Amino acid sequence: MTVQLLKPSRPVGIVGYGAYVPRYRITGAEIARVWTGGEASPVKEKAVAGPDEDVITMSIEAARNALARARIDPQEIRAVWVGSESHPYAVKPTSTIVAETIGAVPGVQAGDWEFACKAGTEAIQAGIGFVGSGMGHYALAIGMDTAQGRPGDALEYTAASGGAAVLLGPGEEALAIIQASYSYVTDTPDFWRRAHETYPSHGDRFTGEPAYFAHVEAAAQTLMEGMGTTPKDYAYVVLHQPNVKFPQRAAQRLGFVPDQWIAGLLAGDIGNTYAGSCIVGLTAILDAAKPGDRILMTSYGSGAGSDAFDIRVTDQITGRQRLAPTTRDYTARRTEIDYATYTRYRGKLKIT
Repeated sequence: MTVQLLKPSRPVGIVGYGAYVPRYRITGAEIARVWTGGEASPVKEKAVAGPDEDVITMSIEAARNALARARIDPQEIRAVWVGSESHPYAVKPTSTIVAETIGAVPGVQAGDWEFACKAGTEAIQAGIGFVGSGMGHYALAIGMDTAQGRPGDALEYTAASGGAAVLLGPGEEALAIIQASYSYVTDTPDFWRRAHETYPSHGDRFTGEPAYFAHVEAAAQTLMEGMGTTPKDYAYVVLHQPNVKFPQRAAQRLGFVPDQWIAGLLAGDIGNTYAGSCIVGLTAILDAAKPGDRILMTSYGSGAGSDAFDIRVTDQITGRQRLAPTTRDYTARRTEIDYATYTRYRGKLKIT
């Protein structure tokens, strides 16, 4: 079967980008102290949203950083889309609040996206189509989460807070051109949360090979086949980061080497930011990228699916990277908290 990549009818790229990661950190050792009596944890630490932070406030911060790098009037934005699995409201959009706060209303299309951890890259793909078709000059796509794991569950060590925003626009204005995309999805039950349930559940034996690895590797490999490229053609690769080991193993199996994935691998420092995971890794790469660099980005969302992107950095990135705080600026600032404070900040103690 001929590979049919997703390509717009005119060049579309990233005209601005920005990340946001809260300053609070809880270490894996602190979580292990409470639940396993101090047994060694494979996870260093994760970012935790403060009591006054949620997907809305963090999306606004990331969006403002993207606008600072784009240097455009927010009134020119024609779509604001926020992908997350932890929207603050069940009925009331996150996107309208973000659009209002950054000054993009009222002539803007707004919507919230869901597909577990690839909700943010879904929004990016939609934005490529929106701008590429000429329906709008700019579209803002955000992947942001304040993910929670059940107390004592393996997910609690990695379910973190943070994410990133990508402002899409015409190729001639872009800091990086998105040359093509490809999606690969199946009905694989590896991770789910029904309505009214506080914490997600996961099928342990499905989360690795039949879920994450099957989808990430198939999407990335198919994109490269469609583009006629190999791992050697890319300066960087960034994959969804549920932990540190999975993206490293998948990158190795695809044929990439550590120098290509280190810049965007943040899971050890901030944990798994779910819908923001690979996008925040992309922002860290763009902070260090040079004109001509090529990037392969592949997301993963439980349920299950992956979106892969071929991205080429342009000359316009020069001088724009420091117009807003870098991703590493956010990961470097940290205030360590204990488990009791973490419980209070994330509302884990339910009082009825």
